[in-house]
Amino acid sequence: MTVNQVPVIEMRNISKQFGTFFANKNINLQLLKGEIHALLGENGAGKSTLMNILSGLYQPTAGDIYMNGEKVEISSPTKATALGIGMVHQHFMLIDDFTVAENIMLGNEMTNGLLLNRSGARESILKVSKQYGLDIDPDAKVRDITVGMQQRVEILKTLYRGADILIFDEPTAVLTPQEIQEFIVTLKHLASEGKSIIIITHKLDEIRAVADRCTVIRRGESIDTVVVAGTSSSELADMMVGRSVNFKTDKSPAQPTDVALEVTDLIVEDERGVEVVKQLSFQVRHGEILGIAGIDGNGQSELILAITGLAKAKSGSVKLNGEEILGLTPREINEKFVGHIPEDRHKYGLVLDMKLEDNMVLKEYYREPYSKGLFLNFNAIGTHAKTLIERYDVRTTSEKSPASALSGGNQQKAIIARELSLNPDFLIAANPTRGLDVGAIEYIHKALIAERDKNKSVLLMSFELEEILNVSDRIIVMYDGKIMADVLASETNEQEIGLMMAGTSYEEVLRQRQERGVNS
Repeated sequence: MTVNQVPVIEMRNISKQFGTFFANKNINLQLLKGEIHALLGENGAGKSTLMNILSGLYQPTAGDIYMNGEKVEISSPTKATALGIGMVHQHFMLIDDFTVAENIMLGNEMTNGLLLNRSGARESILKVSKQYGLDIDPDAKVRDITVGMQQRVEILKTLYRGADILIFDEPTAVLTPQEIQEFIVTLKHLASEGKSIIIITHKLDEIRAVADRCTVIRRGESIDTVVVAGTSSSELADMMVGRSVNFKTDKSPAQPTDVALEVTDLIVEDERGVEVVKQLSFQVRHGEILGIAGIDGNGQSELILAITGLAKAKSGSVKLNGEEILGLTPREINEKFVGHIPEDRHKYGLVLDMKLEDNMVLKEYYREPYSKGLFLNFNAIGTHAKTLIERYDVRTTSEKSPASALSGGNQQKAIIARELSLNPDFLIAANPTRGLDVGAIEYIHKALIAERDKNKSVLLMSFELEEILNVSDRIIVMYDGKIMADVLASETNEQEIGLMMAGTSYEEVLRQRQERGVNS
């Protein structure tokens, strides 16, 4: 890759205006052949809008796009596909009841006369799969495969249609650490095969691991394009948010008091009747943050759903301030001053078709001042929403916009704003910073610690080990539905937690720690 080569894509002075709001303003971007180019910016900075223009979903208000030096009009996604541009969206566009092969060939079917040539399509898919090192089972139903495998299917969909330019929107947001490593290997392999890649991400470590260059966007405008190898993470973060970012959250030692939540012998089964939470027992105290660490799929998600009333437990006890809450409805649990930032923001956090302002009062719309009798007070709802939008920097054109119009990160900020505004006594935060930029992550971490310092209790579940260690006071490690250890965050490290997440006993970790101490 040489910088003086003709770009495969050049976006010149691209602007996109919605009413009076500029989502993009005079942005310039060049993508070279075989390059992995990161697009970095805060939530709502305009990254996805810019890529939706390149993929034909939006038309620019102003500006031009060139491919290999020739001006092109990308008037639709179909035209983008014809030009060899494919986009893998943050939320996958797959049909659960179809097989992998059926999803890949959908809309680009191979036929013999009037008949669908399934065997021919299957053979072609396997050929592409082998060429790019993307192993899949073409006959598996999408609903039965992992999230990481679903992403492979999305990538193969674009490659099967002949894409040479691939755009990834927050590609690691729903992946486990192991799947992220596999994805990075895949990206590098695709680039070595001559594919040109744009990756939208907030994760600075991933940019440093995989990208050649990075273009930083702030509030709809391009700030700079830099060579990643010559730029530090702190420099990238500062360019993104326009100020210095503290990666380490400052906090005083916890001062835990009485027990807030007590879970005893909890058993939860999945939809197949298999135990995924196995006689779990632990406590969370007021004035502390308890972190739950574990690889996705080890029972953490089901544990959270059972505590919040969104899933039924088979047996056991969950007491809040000494009162049994297992078996109560989600609303009854909410009314006991429990806040819940859910892992799946679309399924449990928002009603996407509803206005943002209505989503902001989902848990209290039936109370004054938001309603009186059968009538809603729309002025009070709107005023409340505007206050939260400003306080939590939720980037939206209006409080009356549907929640679906917000970027994923701003949807997350809206949920966090709503839950914290309820002044919960006990807060459950499941992957609270997923999809957020470093500035927003810093803010949320400080907010969780501020809740703790008000003698509230926080249960934090996250797949980000750094987040667990940075924010938690105490950590329980889950593996195969059981607790492997209950340790103070200040007395362990990423390596030890990682070992226990993979099934190593706490006793073995202690033995290895002692061995290291003796040998050092």
